[in-house]
Amino acid sequence: MLYFKYFQYFCIVKKVFVSLNKFIMAKYNITEKKEKKAAYRMLVSAPLMDELKEKILDIILIQKKFKDKNYSAKRLAEDLGTNTRYVSAVVNVKFHMNYTSFVNKYRIDEAMAMLMDQRYEDLSMEEIADLVGFSNRQSFYASFYRITGTTPRDFKKTHYEQHPELMEKSKKKKKEKRAAAAKLKKQAHEDS
Repeated sequence: MLYFKYFQYFCIVKKVFVSLNKFIMAKYNITEKKEKKAAYRMLVSAPLMDELKEKILDIILIQKKFKDKNYSAKRLAEDLGTNTRYVSAVVNVKFHMNYTSFVNKYRIDEAMAMLMDQRYEDLSMEEIADLVGFSNRQSFYASFYRITGTTPRDFKKTHYEQHPELMEKSKKKKKEKRAAAAKLKKQAHEDS
């Protein structure tokens, strides 16, 4: 009897989780990933693929082109002196994702670092999205959720909850800013 109750509870929890997951996927316009095979992937030789992989990493990661919201697979191909089919083939085979997902992965990694860094705590989510290369808030939230399983806001909140000393520093810093602003306002009022 006890086993049956646990089973019923598990079924209810599973239904709630599935419903919540569908809601979040719909809210952030996330679709299931579908695998497809492209014949052109076999056209790129292994040595050329390895060479292009290293060059792609240099341009996207080292030169931080992922932060440029206008840096497309076409521009990457032009910079590499090749075509977009080869770029696509290399990214698909070597990184197991498409070009957009590949670039967004580095954007989200950078956004996560910024969300945990106190130097950026005063920036809005839109400003962080812009700094890491997203053209709009919705694509930032969708990519962030797809990669991390949480929203940027929840990620930041969880980080600060896990590090209460940072929360205290943040509160102190904001209090000092408000005091300085009030002092300037008072001085301006007295001068007029």
